Amino acid sequence: MINRSTNLVIILSLAVLCLTGALAVPANAGENELLPIENLGKLIFFDANLSKPVGQSCASCHDPSAGFANPVTGLPVSQGAIPSRYGNRNAPSVSYAMFSPVLQYDQTMRPGIMEGMYVGGLFWDGRANTLEDQAKAPFLNPLEMHNLRKATVILGIRQSSYAKLFQQVFGKRSLDDVDKAYENVAQAIASYERSSEVNPFTSKYDYWKAGQAVFTDSEYNGYLLFTNTGMMGAKCANCHSLAKPDSNDPDLFTSFGYQNVGAPRNPDLPFYDLPMPLNPAGESYVDRGLGDFLRSAGYPEDVAAKEDGKFKIPSLRNCAVTPPYEHNGVFSTLREVVMFNNTRDVAGAGWPPPEVPENVHRHMPPMPRTFGQLGLTDQQVDDIVAFLETLTDGYIPQ
Repeated sequence: MINRSTNLVIILSLAVLCLTGALAVPANAGENELLPIENLGKLIFFDANLSKPVGQSCASCHDPSAGFANPVTGLPVSQGAIPSRYGNRNAPSVSYAMFSPVLQYDQTMRPGIMEGMYVGGLFWDGRANTLEDQAKAPFLNPLEMHNLRKATVILGIRQSSYAKLFQQVFGKRSLDDVDKAYENVAQAIASYERSSEVNPFTSKYDYWKAGQAVFTDSEYNGYLLFTNTGMMGAKCANCHSLAKPDSNDPDLFTSFGYQNVGAPRNPDLPFYDLPMPLNPAGESYVDRGLGDFLRSAGYPEDVAAKEDGKFKIPSLRNCAVTPPYEHNGVFSTLREVVMFNNTRDVAGAGWPPPEVPENVHRHMPPMPRTFGQLGLTDQQVDDIVAFLETLTDGYIPQ
């Protein structure tokens, strides 16, 4: 399941973007015409007739208006096609997911992480290695689109207005064999998710970096704090990393790694109330993230236990429009997230204990100006939030 070799997919993806000019933020960024397979993938992505009961599409939980994440901010997790069912995790954005490498253990030493870490994969726990693998899962998930079998999905596509386009892209008999057609569905969705429409690089930050926009004082101060990994900085870039200054790679604001930041249990998670067998643990359910995935993949207990409570570090692109935050949606605003990072370990700050107390990311020995006790002022917190708001796509330069 886990590939420790160099991920060629991300390298090829970067090469394609460089050739199309996406990294240079051209005047028409994000407006490239979709290829037939990308357009097919888009039609499938937005088709609400492919769930049982009908009414839920991929876009229901990954809406462009919400940075391709869940547009419903009043719930910590997404509601399924069956209204009484909910997922156990906050729906992550699919924007810029194309850049994630396959799940692998990287022995590189990083600030505060001396022993290496797992990087890559998709979903919060890295259980899918490619966009194709990820695209196949929601259709058959009983908590999401609730199809009992692949044939139901393919029947819906046979009856759709875009069935002819599917046959034009994949061949005249491409809907005959259910298994092959289902693989092609995933390929089409993944192609759309790799398109410039889903990965436009059109934030104010991108235009500022290209010299086509100007930051306010607060935004610029937030940028300086975000990228300062020294004692007086916020050190955000240690985990939400930017490209090296001498490279042409895009700034993705993630290392693709995994951390247990000590996020509290969310008592409002509706998943706790689901009956067996949907949630056998009931109120006692604990989400151990990467650790439990490694157990399910057959890794030894001593290996999996070291990853308990760790979840994938998300890209911060579009984070201002993708609340709630953390894997369980426990935080409702960006300011709350930044304040948690700032004061998690400060006596009297009032944060609840972590859902998974093992493996919480802390500087050892504990000391001021490190994660959890960063010492940021209220104004500095506001400045960081102002900077994060510049990462939203769709900015129009003045």
